Amino acid sequence: MSRNTYSVGDTVVLKADLLRMLVADRSCRIVGILPAAEHGEAQYRIRLGTETFERRIFEHDIDAAETASPVRANSPAATVDGRPWLKPLRVRAAK
Repeated sequence: MSRNTYSVGDTVVLKADLLRMLVADRSCRIVGILPAAEHGEAQYRIRLGTETFERRIFEHDIDAAETASPVRANSPAATVDGRPWLKPLRVRAAK
């Protein structure tokens, strides 16, 4: 089993391929860690800057040379476009 190199809130750079060109912005934020794949490689849920949905990637999709070192967000309630992603008034608790 490989251990997770990155954690939630880290900003990473994805490798360029047919869908992600070298000139496009390939940086994204890790929003979740998934269970390891069958062959033991770590999986992550990520969100690219302007997208409103999340993607699943494997650790080999991350360009470690360009990512350099994990960059942590300021807090667990990190902001996107200046607004917090967690809205406490929208959270409902079961009775």
